[in-house]
This record gives sequence, C-alpha cells and structure tokens, in this order.
Amino acid sequence: MANSIVSIPNFLSASRLILVPVLLYLAYGGHGEAFLILLAASLLTDGLDGYLARRWNQTSELGARLDSWGDLGTYSAMLLGLFLLWPGIFQQQKWFFLLGFFTYLVPTISCLLKFHELPRYHTWSAKLAAVLMAPAYYSLVLLDSSSFFRGVIFFHIWVALEEVFITFTLNKNYYNVATVFHARELMRRQRFRFRERRVQMQERIGLKERRKVLKNKPPGDGDCR
Repeated sequence: MANSIVSIPNFLSASRLILVPVLLYLAYGGHGEAFLILLAASLLTDGLDGYLARRWNQTSELGARLDSWGDLGTYSAMLLGLFLLWPGIFQQQKWFFLLGFFTYLVPTISCLLKFHELPRYHTWSAKLAAVLMAPAYYSLVLLDSSSFFRGVIFFHIWVALEEVFITFTLNKNYYNVATVFHARELMRRQRFRFRERRVQMQERIGLKERRKVLKNKPPGDGDCR
C-alpha cells in the first residue's frame, strides 16, 4: 500500500487543490463566512492526510507532491482571500505578509534551482507552523488580534532557514525529511553505503585479476624442485 496512487491520503491532498478555485470564487464574491468555513475544512485535510498516510503506511512521492502543491494553493488562497475580503486587516499586516511570502519563496526557489522540483521535506517545524497558522489566521480575521499571527510569521523564518539548509545538504529531493539533522544522517548513510560498494567492487576486481594471473601462469612455473 505504500506506493498506491489511489488512496484516501492522496484523495485528501488532491481535494485541497480542488478547493482552491472555490475559495478564490468565494473571496471574489465577498462571501466571507463561507470562505472561512471552507478554508477550515481545507486546513483540516492538511493535517489529516499526512497522519493517515503514516498510520496506514501509504506515504509516497506522489502524496508528498500533492501535499506540497496543496499547501501552495491553500496559502495563496488565504492571502488573496484576506486581501479581497478584509482589505483593512491586510493593509495593517502587509509587511508581515511580505515577510511570510519570502519565508516560503526562498526555500522554494532554492529547491527549484537545485532539484527542479518543489520542496517536499515536510519537516517537523513546517508541520508545527502549519498547525499554528490556522488559529493565527482566524484570530487575525475574527478577533482582530495580530500578536499570535506575527509570532507565527517569525517562526516561519526558522522553517525557511532549515529547509534551505536541508536543500544544500541533500543530493536529491527526498520527501519527509524531519529535520536538518535527519538530512545529514541520510547523506552520512549514503556515503557509507557508497564506500561499502566501492570496497566490494575493488575486492571483486582484485579477485578477477588474481584469477586471470593464475589462469595465464605457465604450468610448473614457480614449482619447487
């Protein structure tokens, strides 16, 4: 089941992508309450798909890609929704939104330049930031309280730095890399396996050379008389 394309976690991740244009339609039409309700459902699937994939052993590269694209679409809809539905709040927090945008943009560009793909590390810090962003967004919109939201944006700076460090550490775009320390351990194990294979290959080459020498050795050569 680990490599299954059709699975409930993948369906949940894909549903977030499907909901993005609906969210944008609601925001453009001025339906703030419906926007917030549907956004809550979308954010719920964000936490549920990863949990179910690990619990049911249905993690896959496809699921990681869908999750990454779903995150990009959902956060873009959140930003545009705030701009269209609550422009006053958006203006008050525009510099923090700009900071949050760059914390997403920098690690994304770094990964695109190196691996030509979106990052799909899903680090522990990124998962925590995603969990915190939902109440931060709703407290900003419904309670007009910005302190928690700003704190979450500052936490995203660490999330971005860690993902950049992971990108520089890895030699391919792995998925589900929990921390930068896990990335270093992945590379250490890979180097160890490479050295093991190189030693084994050298031993096989040496054995073949010895067999060739023995095969071509004249009969009686080196015999003691």
